[in-house]
Amino acid sequence: MTCDTNGLGGDDAPRKILIRATNWIGDGVMMTPALGVVRQHYRGAEIVVAANPLVAELFRTHPWCDRILIFDKNGRHKGLAGLMTFTRELRSENFGLALLFQKAFEAALLTFLAGIPIRAGFSTDHRGFLLTHKTPLTEDIRQRHHSRHYLEMLAALGISGQDSPLRLDLAPGEPSAALSLVGFDGWLVLNPGAAYGSAKRWYPERFAAVGNILSRRLGLGVVIIGGPGETAIGADIERQLSCPRINLVGRTSVREMMAVIACSRLVVSNDSGPMHIAAAFSVPTVAIFGPTDHTTTYPLSEASRVVHSAADCAPCLRRTCPTDHHCMLNVTVDQVVSAALELLEEGGDGLRRGAGRELV
Repeated sequence: MTCDTNGLGGDDAPRKILIRATNWIGDGVMMTPALGVVRQHYRGAEIVVAANPLVAELFRTHPWCDRILIFDKNGRHKGLAGLMTFTRELRSENFGLALLFQKAFEAALLTFLAGIPIRAGFSTDHRGFLLTHKTPLTEDIRQRHHSRHYLEMLAALGISGQDSPLRLDLAPGEPSAALSLVGFDGWLVLNPGAAYGSAKRWYPERFAAVGNILSRRLGLGVVIIGGPGETAIGADIERQLSCPRINLVGRTSVREMMAVIACSRLVVSNDSGPMHIAAAFSVPTVAIFGPTDHTTTYPLSEASRVVHSAADCAPCLRRTCPTDHHCMLNVTVDQVVSAALELLEEGGDGLRRGAGRELV
């Protein structure tokens, strides 16, 4: 798989690069290895990440990008007038290269209208005619872990560097703020939500049972996290917990959630953005998969275990289950607890806060 790489390196390498980030937090985390390769390849360039308000928070203190542009389609960039406003903002930046990690038509259209001379990305969503450098999203790439999608795109463009891990960083003061927010020292995180849809969500009563068992076995409190639309789930779990606990569902910013996860001793999560955040901080993580494909979106960390269904219908990739949610019914409390205890036992010192990365 090759494509023309003129203008992407050498003496005429661009000095100002736009990275169009994906629109989901989990995908944003999974694109960080590719961001590291871009940073290595264009050491002297200014790298600017354009992202929606939630995903942008991942990169506030990230060492591999220099600046963030917020693309807020629910705010100042809403509607056609808002799109044209953002186009003018992009044009005023005088980018030399746009790398479109987002695979949608809109990303290519905006950079085309902004007059960015080199526009590179996958030739998906019928947008190839808007790109100067396009890469086919082959079936071979689709079957790899999603973090590899962006790396394969860069490789096809001749943009190279040493493999980088998932990476997120906390600002000074964020770990201590997380401790203050939780109110007790030593916790495990339950993440029962999943923004993509209800089919990805394991059952609240099973999360509560896992929390009670692991809290008793490990001597940890429980922190429940999730988004504003998941408050009922969080309240249901909180009522069933008999251990030290705090329900933070709908009460944290993205940065606060990152810090709570990074400072935790263990995360039990559905396939979701917080699961990938935990992987980026190398926090021991048990990931529960049902309708989604664990072979392509598993938490990319050695400190993780996947518990997935053996249902014949999985993975169906549906947002809601059209039948009896058999894939999630098949995942038991005992399986999840056993995976967590085995993971921590094999990790030895995996119970230390922030395993795998020093926090500032």
